[in-house]
Amino acid sequence: MFEFLSKLDTARTRSEDRSEMVAEQGPMSRLDALRFTRRVVEQHTARQLDLIDRWIADEERRQAERQRGEQARPPAPQWLLEPGLNKESPPVYVHAGGCWNAGRRSRGVDQDAALRTLADGVPPCPHCQPDKALGHPSRPR
Repeated sequence: MFEFLSKLDTARTRSEDRSEMVAEQGPMSRLDALRFTRRVVEQHTARQLDLIDRWIADEERRQAERQRGEQARPPAPQWLLEPGLNKESPPVYVHAGGCWNAGRRSRGVDQDAALRTLADGVPPCPHCQPDKALGHPSRPR
């Protein structure tokens, strides 16, 4: 506690000394004011540049993370099964991997599973026609 009070007294004495020095020197000259302004602008600019450098580093880190995420992403499936409305119903359609008409709940399967599903009587998508790409004999619809 006494340490804090002694530091406070020291700081107060120093600020009083400074104010006496300023009072002794008189008003600030134009040249002194310009030099002071330059120092303030220089310090402000340095802080702003540091802030911008941090923003740049953050954006570079985000881009690197995005690239790592894209490289780590598993490949898109070649074949999709579109499920029915409930879990017990069979698939509704077999789709090619990039079909625009595949439902959101579609899941990727390998070529053998897609062929088995077509053989089980699940219809191929009329838009992407995976049966032709798989070489499966088409049935008239």
